Amino acid sequence: MSEPAARPKVIYVMGSGHSGSTILGVALGNCEDIFFAGELESFLVRSGLPVLGGLERTRFWASVRERVPDASELYGNRSRSLLERSFALFRVRAWSEKRRLRPRYRRVTEDLFAAIARVAGATHVVDTSHFPLRARELQQIEGIDLHLIFLVRDPKPVVDSINRMISRHDTARRALTIAKTNADLWLTHALSLSVFLRHPPEQRIFVHYEDFVAAPENVLRQILEHSDSTAAIPALDSLSTGVPIHGNRLLSSEVVALKREPHSRAPGPRSISDLLQLPLTRILSRLQPAARASAPAPAAEPR
Repeated sequence: MSEPAARPKVIYVMGSGHSGSTILGVALGNCEDIFFAGELESFLVRSGLPVLGGLERTRFWASVRERVPDASELYGNRSRSLLERSFALFRVRAWSEKRRLRPRYRRVTEDLFAAIARVAGATHVVDTSHFPLRARELQQIEGIDLHLIFLVRDPKPVVDSINRMISRHDTARRALTIAKTNADLWLTHALSLSVFLRHPPEQRIFVHYEDFVAAPENVLRQILEHSDSTAAIPALDSLSTGVPIHGNRLLSSEVVALKREPHSRAPGPRSISDLLQLPLTRILSRLQPAARASAPAPAAEPR
């Protein structure tokens, strides 16, 4: 591990939940000098305590907490509710409270990333918290070097993933969930688009999950290049999940393999969710820079 910089590089994965951020974060966390912190917005919500147990994980986050003593004044859900979640935009009555909270929140968040980099001995910290408004707050923190990944997955598998938690016999609830999930997708992607376009092109990259699982080595290489990392691509069939503070059930295993899937996106909508998301999907498909399954050809050698 390298000596952590005074100004850690933060790789923030932004976008909707159920889009593959955990396996992307795990893969990046297996690269040299990169630490996968998981969904770091949980740090304040859970008073710095990791969701999963284990001696190594418990010791790591205890060491981080010791280095961020001022975080205790923000423990709880208030910061996430007022500053990070997308629907915080509509909490206009809490405007004055947001204004008072924001300076402390940014100071503690800056200290948190520095503490994680120090304890992990890493130059890069990966945060897969998703929320675009959290990314907007991170853009205003001078003590970190922020690199954005805007991760998008085809709408149908995202909606299907959420609907799997509901009985197929509860048709009314499933229909309501489809409508709500599509509304959430619209809001999340629209906010993410705004944040993405306001970030320097050399420190942002658009990633489609289907490209990532079709050609993970190519996509990871492009992400690393945009994150100022020269790390080698890890062995993708044996990835350590590390000690992230929070993430999906994939993290209950100590070692996982990245499941490759053929690039099967077809043109045009294939479901009601594809149709509802189509206008925004077409806009997102034009975003640059973007990591593609087919890596760009290397520049020709001068003769």
